[in-house]
Amino acid sequence: MNKFLFKHIDNSALIVFRILFGALIFLESVGAIFTGWLRRTLIEPQFTFNFIGFDWLQPLPGQWMYVYYVIMGLFGIGVMLGYKYKMSMLGFTLLWAGTYFMQKSSYNNHYYFLMILNAIMCILPAHRYASLDAKFNPKIKSISMPNWCRWIFIIQLFILYSYASIAKMYPDWLDLSVPELLMKAKKHYALIGNLLQHKFMHYLIAYGGILFDGLIIPLLLWKRTRKIAFFASIFFHLFNSIVFQVGIFPYLSLAFAVFFFEPKVIKGLFLKQKPLYTDNKIDVPGYASVFKVVFVLYFIIQIVLPLRHHVIADDVLWTEEGHRMSWRMMLRSKRGKTSFKVVDKATNNVTEIRLSEYLTRKQIRAVSAKPDFMWQFAKRLKQIYAEKGIDIKVYVSAYISVNGKPSKQLIDPEVDLANEEWNHFKHHDWILPSNRDENN
Repeated sequence: MNKFLFKHIDNSALIVFRILFGALIFLESVGAIFTGWLRRTLIEPQFTFNFIGFDWLQPLPGQWMYVYYVIMGLFGIGVMLGYKYKMSMLGFTLLWAGTYFMQKSSYNNHYYFLMILNAIMCILPAHRYASLDAKFNPKIKSISMPNWCRWIFIIQLFILYSYASIAKMYPDWLDLSVPELLMKAKKHYALIGNLLQHKFMHYLIAYGGILFDGLIIPLLLWKRTRKIAFFASIFFHLFNSIVFQVGIFPYLSLAFAVFFFEPKVIKGLFLKQKPLYTDNKIDVPGYASVFKVVFVLYFIIQIVLPLRHHVIADDVLWTEEGHRMSWRMMLRSKRGKTSFKVVDKATNNVTEIRLSEYLTRKQIRAVSAKPDFMWQFAKRLKQIYAEKGIDIKVYVSAYISVNGKPSKQLIDPEVDLANEEWNHFKHHDWILPSNRDENN
């Protein structure tokens, strides 16, 4: 294991990746401002639906979130240039984690992946060549890195893509129900909107997605298929970028290709003046034992965490319990019709809540379909009324359609949701079973 982890290899791939990564996180930061995502997601809402347990974490007031994102962008430039790299990378990591945990209305697995990747980049020696840090402090300059610096990316990507492939192997994906619904929402796209409605495209998305996710890492690792796999990656990720508009993730995925090609190729393309390291020296650090334990435990967690929904009752597509942080990407389409009723405990007066008075359109869509959002909003209503000196109960009527199927009641309408507790690893009995025959 020492030989595998601590053998030194050429670091051209890591240096090039750092530059690309810094540029992409800069674009992610300023893109959130100029596309209006930041305004819609973190400034306009009265409050955000943070990850449960992070209730104290809310956006900065007024226009200060713009400053927050500008600082993130500056950290991205610092990473790209290798200027005070450790500080820049840590700063971006903390700020990104903040914006990740303070809202989940715009959640996707790509945001989670970027948070993981940020943490990994913090511990990598990515600034030891072609950086301002190495220019100002030549003592840190190096043309090699431990082998684990490469394999930590490859193993993480293999886990991500493997789970993404396996998750698609369920009836609604295989019979094209989900791809058809996803593409129907893209019908208005100029030039390609009609093309996306063809059955051939639905088959390509459904079965091409399974094959790509399941095979791409092995094919990139095998020299004989590497170039073909890379060109397939270009098509796949550009398609996702255009059709699904998932920010920097497709381009970040392409940037990882530098870890699969020979260092000589990467050096020749991007770092022509850099010497090629070929000594393959094994340098076992004093902290090797601790590092190996952490390395193994980290990947055990990454393997186990996406499996947790299997030990939670009912279907994750219905309950959403165990959905996040599990590489379950674009697997379902949900529509909901949900209403909240507040009952004054002292007078029994009933008030029907108008969601638009409290929530943005994006938040309403989430509250109308996802149980944890409903629970959080019930708690929020209880807090709002408590500030007025009124103790209330909150009842929810929610009918949900998953993947175009007939609607069913999701929440027990007799349960005071504001009085329930949340458990991250346990099924909540107030979420009604998915196999109920009741239709609406």
